Amino acid sequence: MKKLLILVVALAALLGLTACGSGDSGSDTPAATVRVENMSYSPASVTIEKGETVEWIFDDNGLPHDVVESGDELFKSELLTEGSFTYTFEEAGTFDYHCTPHPMMLGTVVVEE
Repeated sequence: MKKLLILVVALAALLGLTACGSGDSGSDTPAATVRVENMSYSPASVTIEKGETVEWIFDDNGLPHDVVESGDELFKSELLTEGSFTYTFEEAGTFDYHCTPHPMMLGTVVVEE
């Protein structure tokens, strides 16, 4: 699974998919990329290591979406129709998130030590 994530990140880099939205991340290369399209997060669940970054890429035919952590809103993007949002996870745990305008859109980031 980790090799697949590395392959996806490498492919995204080759295609020129770079961060151009808002976010709370550093300059780390994303350990996982989640596409926000077709009214869903794909993949819906990713697993990373503590200190790694997740990038969400927005491209759903002009529909606005966001990424909001469901607990304490540890991370929260703006409503975006394109571009990306990144967040670096400094603590281990399971972080569920959702889309504010589309509450059926759910995702999870599992952060391991």
